[in-house]
Amino acid sequence: MDQGEIVIRHLEQGDNAEIAGLIRSVFREFGIARPGTVYFDPTTDDLFSLFSAYGSEYWIAENGGRMIGGCGVYPTQGLPEGCAELVKLYLLAEYRGRGIGRQLMEKTFDSARRFGFRQMYLESLPELGRAISLYEKAGFRHIPAALGNSGHFGCNIWMVKDL
Repeated sequence: MDQGEIVIRHLEQGDNAEIAGLIRSVFREFGIARPGTVYFDPTTDDLFSLFSAYGSEYWIAENGGRMIGGCGVYPTQGLPEGCAELVKLYLLAEYRGRGIGRQLMEKTFDSARRFGFRQMYLESLPELGRAISLYEKAGFRHIPAALGNSGHFGCNIWMVKDL
C-alpha cells in the first residue's frame, strides 16, 4: 500500500453508519464486544452529533475512498482541567502497522492543543496490545485508575500523556 493514498479528513454526517460498523468489527475481531465498551455505547451510532460538542473533533482515514479508520478528541465529563480524551482510535486489520494510527493520533493531538488542552487521557483493554504499544511509543503512561465519566466501565487500562 502506498502511504500517499491515505487521506485524513474530518468526520461527516454521512459517515455515521460506516464508522460505527468499522468500530464494532474491530471489537468482534478481538473478542471484546461486551458491555461497558463503545461497542454497546449508543453514541457510537451517531458520532457526528457526539463530535459536534465544543472541544471535540474526529478524524477519518481513507484509502482510495474506502474508510479504513478513525480517531478523535473528546472533552469527557469529569476529566481534570485541561485534559481531554483520545477516543475511538480504530483501524481495519490490513492497515495496521503502517503508521496510519500514528498519523490519526497526531491529528488528534493537534486538535487537542488547538482547543487548549494540555493533557490527553485514554481507556483501553489488554486485548488491544498493539494499540497499547502504539500509545506508549506516543508518550502515554499508565495510571492506576480511570479518570472522568466516560461510562466505559469495561475498560481496565488507563493512560495519560502531556501535550
